[in-house]
Amino acid sequence: MSELPFVADPAIVLDLIESYRRSKTMFAAVSLGIFDALEKEPATAESLAETLGLNADALGRLLDACVCLKLLEKSADHYANARVAQTYLTSASPRRLTGYIGYSNDVLWKMWANLEGAVREGTHRWKETFGWDAPIFANFFRTEESKREFLMGMHGYGLISSPEVVAAFDLGSRKRFVDLGGATGHLAIAACERYPNLHATVFDLADVVPLTREIVGKSPAVSRIEILAGDFFVDPLPEGDVFALGRILHDWTEQKILVLLKRIYDRLPSGGSVLVAEKLIDSDRSGPRWALMQHLGMLIYTEGRERTAQEYELLLKSVGFAKVEHQSLPGGVPLDAVMATKA
Repeated sequence: MSELPFVADPAIVLDLIESYRRSKTMFAAVSLGIFDALEKEPATAESLAETLGLNADALGRLLDACVCLKLLEKSADHYANARVAQTYLTSASPRRLTGYIGYSNDVLWKMWANLEGAVREGTHRWKETFGWDAPIFANFFRTEESKREFLMGMHGYGLISSPEVVAAFDLGSRKRFVDLGGATGHLAIAACERYPNLHATVFDLADVVPLTREIVGKSPAVSRIEILAGDFFVDPLPEGDVFALGRILHDWTEQKILVLLKRIYDRLPSGGSVLVAEKLIDSDRSGPRWALMQHLGMLIYTEGRERTAQEYELLLKSVGFAKVEHQSLPGGVPLDAVMATKA
């Protein structure tokens, strides 16, 4: 009897076929206001459908899917938010990711549908997807509300990652921390709350600064954090002995990155450093998955890319930085850290 041919386990393929459905389930539940409504009190599918103006049978299917995904809990016929939904999926939570989820649903979801075109042409998909000529940031904030929610979504990411980023290297001897493109200031806040002798400056565009002041004003370190408006490619940079770039460099081409890094290098005193917070691709490019998926995503919606630690080291040393170190942050943290020091 001949042996049966080996058949590969289809589990990976089957999971990937189904995985986008899980994302869209969460996106839709956030968009329809389900988690916000359930934050007030548990509800049946029928009563929740009446409150939100939805079809009761269809809503029941969505709610059961959210229970399966551990976003909701169910007792008898009543649904309630799971702790993870209370923390990240309700609009009242200070740790909410709803702004970025909404952006993923309304913008990135549609752009990923045009991945094939990005791979064929090697360019972003803003024009193909939306007819927008300006690909980066110009069309992110169509209204003040959408701008605020997007920034608060990124703030939620920052609350997860920034405490780990500022702990990756000892900043205890530093005096002035400059967070370029700091948005809500979560990185500067984390640095000043960890290092009691540190002062910080958050430097970002003028239309971002009002929200920065609001968020920084809630920190116990507020008296040590200055907020300045400006464009880090054009305007004079603040004084500091450590500059931070959190999720900044991956947006840009190498040419623009070198311009920015040279401006930072020239502004730093001897012994000063730049702290880069990005998710690093493994040197053999085999992972991690988060970095590689983001790397592919950057092709679709920016002119940038994710990089290995070695690629960042080459960029940093090419503008004059001498010592370059990197730290992979704990699992679940969506960033890693690179520190380069001026001789």
